Amino acid sequence: MASTSTGLHHQVFCPRHPQAPLIEDYRAGDMICPECGLVVGDRVVDVGSEWRTFSNDKDSKDMSRVGDAENSLLSGSDLSTIIERPSGMGANDSAFSSLSNRRTMNNSDRVLINAFREITTMADRINLPKNIVDRSNKLFKQVYESKSLKGRANDAISAACLYIACRQEGVPRTFKEICAISRISKKEIGRSFKLIVKNLETSVDLITSGDFMSRFCSNLNLPNSIQKAATYIARQAVDIDLVAGRSPISVAAAAIYMASQASAEKRSQKDISEIAGVAEVTIRQAYKLMYPKASKLFPADFKFHTPLSMLPTF
Repeated sequence: MASTSTGLHHQVFCPRHPQAPLIEDYRAGDMICPECGLVVGDRVVDVGSEWRTFSNDKDSKDMSRVGDAENSLLSGSDLSTIIERPSGMGANDSAFSSLSNRRTMNNSDRVLINAFREITTMADRINLPKNIVDRSNKLFKQVYESKSLKGRANDAISAACLYIACRQEGVPRTFKEICAISRISKKEIGRSFKLIVKNLETSVDLITSGDFMSRFCSNLNLPNSIQKAATYIARQAVDIDLVAGRSPISVAAAAIYMASQASAEKRSQKDISEIAGVAEVTIRQAYKLMYPKASKLFPADFKFHTPLSMLPTF
């Protein structure tokens, strides 16, 4: 093996073929001459991953030695030290690690981490994508740092942030749906939502009955033709001002009920109520407002299985 030193640089080369570019064998930790095979250097540092990762693995997490990526929402960038309970300590000493970790992680990051974990858990229950989780996390941090909702439960704020993120990303969920995946009442989520919008001046697009139509009809196993008809009925009812003051969800539910009753794929108020998350009486009240103008609500190409005169009148 031969080497030369020039300033701060230390170069290794083959004494027989000094001009040949050496090959680095990271597996063996050697530097080899490609001309004669002579090992001219060893103990090369392997800078690759410590674990092999395959694209078809169920767990796609890269098990590299550098750990998880930094979380820009945390002040410590996820580099805080977590202290485990030493071996040999009894069950009564379980407070050791929690107390030690409390000292190594500031209170702000601890609150944020717990909230992010709660948001992720809720999102997983209804299969919401990562972009909605990320938006919810950022919104929660804004609320927390502004201290505008100080005194309110973090779980309620987390649920409200998820509700707002869904609306901002164009896939709105109802308060009842968010309530079902959290431990917070519908009323409390609604209060937190109003406070967040008011204090942060967050832009939240108005929701329409069409935002829910696809999901409701899919869960009711209704064909695409019924979905299109129900969407048209709801839009017409709003345009001619038949359902003033009614929520988009109740209008969507009533439109689905009307369209299904006129077709061969009938669905009861109870069926629709369970899917839409609104009371049967609410559907009935919206339907009563729409029924007198039913002839103007259906699309021209709708194929009636039950004539308008035979629709329920209550």
